[in-house]
Amino acid sequence: MKVTTIIAFILVIIGALNWLLIGLFSFDLVAMIFGTMSIVSRIVYALVGLASLWVIYFMVMYKPFRNVTA
Repeated sequence: MKVTTIIAFILVIIGALNWLLIGLFSFDLVAMIFGTMSIVSRIVYALVGLASLWVIYFMVMYKPFRNVTA
């Protein structure tokens, strides 16, 4: 895997964990660390969004699970 794909997967996991915290505890970790809608937190949210697009592209183009059998 390319380094960009690994970084994208890590960012998507971080974003998913943040949404888990928001859903279960109404606690936004990114906002707590960087401030509510500060420039840095907006950059983090944008990077997570771009990473999700990269992961979708990766899944469509490379089909990493095509040889998996049940």
